[in-house]
Amino acid sequence: MHDLTEGVRRFKRDIFPPRAELFAHLAGHHRPATLFIGCSDARVVPELICASEPGELFVIRTAGNLVPAHTPVRADGVAASIEYAVAVLGVSGIVVCGHSACGAMTALAEGHDLTGTPAVADWLRHADTARARAATPSTGGTDPVDALIRTNVFTQLANLATHPSVARGLAAGTVTLHGWVYDIATGGVEELDPATGRGNALAA
Repeated sequence: MHDLTEGVRRFKRDIFPPRAELFAHLAGHHRPATLFIGCSDARVVPELICASEPGELFVIRTAGNLVPAHTPVRADGVAASIEYAVAVLGVSGIVVCGHSACGAMTALAEGHDLTGTPAVADWLRHADTARARAATPSTGGTDPVDALIRTNVFTQLANLATHPSVARGLAAGTVTLHGWVYDIATGGVEELDPATGRGNALAA
C-alpha cells in the first residue's frame, strides 16, 4: 500500500496540475468514443497502450478478456457495462484485446489443473468455444497458446454481438467491432482480420 499512497501523492503533485483543466471538464462530461475490453492482467494497461487521455476509453477488464454471451435470464457486471457504454454513452467503436502470455489462455491450452480455483474454472468456460476451434487441424503448426489467444478474440467478438445494444448498433452502422492482440515483449499491437484470421500491425 505504501507504493500506492506514494503514487497518489505523485499524481496530485506532478500529474494532475498540468491536466487540471481537462479534469474540470471531465467532472461534468463523460463521452468516451471507444469501449475497450481487455484482460485483467496487470501488464496490459489499455490507456497506456493507446496513449489515451482520461475520458477517452470506457474500459472493461476480465480474466482472459472474456465476454459472456447475452442471456435474458441473468445480467452481470460485464453485460451492464457493455449496455451502458453503447446505449447510454454512445461509444462508436468496441475493441476486444487479447495479449501474449495470457495466463487464462495458457491454462486452457496446456490443460492446467484448475480444481483449486473453481471460480476461475467456471469463468473460463466462456472460452470453451474458442478452445474447441483452436484445436481444429487448420491451426496445426501454430503455437497452441498463441492460436487460442487469437481464436478467443474472435469468439469473444461473436459473444459481444449477441448483446442487444451491440446488435442494434451493428445493424444501424453506428458501432464497429475490432479484435486486437497486444504483444507484451515488443509493445506491438495487431488488428485481426476476420476474413483471414491474420494480424495486421497497427503501427510499424
